[in-house]
Amino acid sequence: MARSSRGAGREGDPPPAPEPLPLPVLDSHTHLDIVGIDSAVQIAAAEAVGVDRLVQVGVDVESSRWGVRLAEEHPGVVATVALHPNDAPRLADLDQALREIESLAAHPRVRAIGETGLDHFRTAEDGRAIQERSFREHIAIAKRYDRTLMIHDRDAHADVLRVLDEEGAPDRVVMHCFSGDADFAVECLKRGFLLSFAGTVTFANARGLRDAAGLTPHESMLVETDAPFLTPMPYRGRPNGSYLIPLTVRALAEITGTDLADLCSAISANGERVFGPWR
Repeated sequence: MARSSRGAGREGDPPPAPEPLPLPVLDSHTHLDIVGIDSAVQIAAAEAVGVDRLVQVGVDVESSRWGVRLAEEHPGVVATVALHPNDAPRLADLDQALREIESLAAHPRVRAIGETGLDHFRTAEDGRAIQERSFREHIAIAKRYDRTLMIHDRDAHADVLRVLDEEGAPDRVVMHCFSGDADFAVECLKRGFLLSFAGTVTFANARGLRDAAGLTPHESMLVETDAPFLTPMPYRGRPNGSYLIPLTVRALAEITGTDLADLCSAISANGERVFGPWR
């Protein structure tokens, strides 16, 4: 899928800005390049509501290079680099693309390798062996450069854990847009992984996801938008942006029975521990 079309399908105007958070937090996963609004405007809108750090996520060589350039220009942004699991089987030269990703991994503004992982929803059986090989190569890059590993996992929970167990997970692993139930959360937490919750945790049909959030220790929790996707309620289906993080943080505070400021402080500290200092 072309980068220009990845953000398509978000209907309506961007939602209004929510009430600012009492303490600053980060957006641990966003795609500023496809939101359709100037990056500087997006960054300023996020800062205005207390989202002062953003993790710009790469999904192919082009977007990974773009993210590195943005992180060089904006002190509130760090980058990740990777080949998206669904793209890996479609590449004419996977090895060359992996070499490009590894060459970017050494950049000091690159703090994670991802999003990588497995996707059994969009990739059919005939592409999964290549997808898994790409995943294993990304794990190796993360360990060689001491980078956090950012996992994309869609309908592939057991296989994601199998590959990580076989390869040996890096020291820091983030389950991007955590989509499992309480049992899967326990398995991830046993391995020391961090769970990053997106706007999906606010959806009416996400009881299992809320159960998972309810048992996640504060020191293992991150929050993200995956913008422009997964806009939290009450704006589901409209364009998402990092400035909407407060909606998800407030939902998580309610789900976990946590003081909002305390949760903000924990999420912020987790971001610094996992991705390093922004400035």
